[in-house]
Amino acid sequence: MGQVEATTQREIAADPESVFDALADYSGTRQKLLPEHFSEYEVREGGDGKGTLVHWKLQATSKRVRDCLLEVDEPTEGQLVEKDRNSSMVTTWVVTPAGEKRTKVTVTTTWTGAGGIGGFFEKTFAPKGLGRIYDALLDNLARETEK
Repeated sequence: MGQVEATTQREIAADPESVFDALADYSGTRQKLLPEHFSEYEVREGGDGKGTLVHWKLQATSKRVRDCLLEVDEPTEGQLVEKDRNSSMVTTWVVTPAGEKRTKVTVTTTWTGAGGIGGFFEKTFAPKGLGRIYDALLDNLARETEK
């Protein structure tokens, strides 16, 4: 078993506070940003950043559906960390200034992968698939915040 990591980033023409607020707004904006790979979205506690508990199902492939129950933390300014209670998956969102009225958003997801040949394929292909899902989410985030 090895660590699997998927990282995606995007520059958005909006100020960092607006972008971070949209990502941290689990009870409102966040659900609108999710592409079709996400279903059964439900905020169970909180709803705005740290202290939020949110549930969704993530369909990464036609056969692979992850049931996620995520605890949200904000360990540093501009950072959201979503830890899945159902697995080793951790997603970290980092929002940083990238010039005047511009923001860089980096999303990194890590988890403990399978062993053996299955683990090889997971480590090889899962990051690309997850990257496409997060590209779609970041496109939606840009559309929402660049208004």
